[in-house]
Amino acid sequence: MPRREMGAANGTTNNHGAYATERTSTMPTQTRFVATLGLLISVGCGGAKDAPPAMEQPVGPPPAAATGDVITVEMITDETGSHFKPKEFEAHPGDIIRFTLTVGVHNAHFVADSNAGVPNLPPATELLQLPGQTVDVIVPNAPGKRLFFQCDPHAALGMIGHVKVEGDDDE
Repeated sequence: MPRREMGAANGTTNNHGAYATERTSTMPTQTRFVATLGLLISVGCGGAKDAPPAMEQPVGPPPAAATGDVITVEMITDETGSHFKPKEFEAHPGDIIRFTLTVGVHNAHFVADSNAGVPNLPPATELLQLPGQTVDVIVPNAPGKRLFFQCDPHAALGMIGHVKVEGDDDE
């Protein structure tokens, strides 16, 4: 049912003696809300096509392919706190780091600002929540670098680690 506000169109005044205008709406409030919401979503989801990336990665050698060994790193919460086991190890480009959840809720993140100048860092993994869940991360092509990684929710509590990326001549 349309909403009516009385006003000057029919010669009436409000409580203060001033003329008010009459408005009728042919569109119910719920329909107007849905139409407005649809417009906002369609405009907002379009995004800026020419917007620069939030953070540019350095240009470097192509990403390493998964060609090497599998290195298992446990993600643990116990009486000593939250930690990776092992938290320091060596790997080669193309090796796979298999992060395996033992206890807790954890992820692995090779943070760009802590690994300055290293291109093609793996993205942060999703949070693992069930014991036994795993996520594989390919060691990037960064021989001679010591890469920092962390569990985002527990980094401030010391859940950090390092992987030293060996080159072919380091064997």
